[in-house]
Amino acid sequence: MATPFIAGLTVATAALAGRYGIQAWQAFKARPPTARMRKFYEGGFQPKMTRREAALILGVRESTPADKVREAHRKVMVANHPDAGGSHYLASKINEAKDIMLGKTKNSGSAF
Repeated sequence: MATPFIAGLTVATAALAGRYGIQAWQAFKARPPTARMRKFYEGGFQPKMTRREAALILGVRESTPADKVREAHRKVMVANHPDAGGSHYLASKINEAKDIMLGKTKNSGSAF
């Protein structure tokens, strides 16, 4: 008498576990994709570059020392240099960001 009862209980437990697994899998597939990389600055450039925007372009904090700014500038320029297929416009903005972070101000701003 106990054997059919245990068999039935086992089948019911397996069915509930399977139902829960299917629901969990569907919820997992339905969730929105999350970015696995850090979020980048969205939006265009401001008419006159600020120190905050310059820090965002170089990927450093506003209070970063000069040597770290130069190192960040070099890394960003290697990836965006016009001789390596990058944009002249982006290169000028990266150079402008470095100048602002180092305190070298230019009256004309960007070449573009």
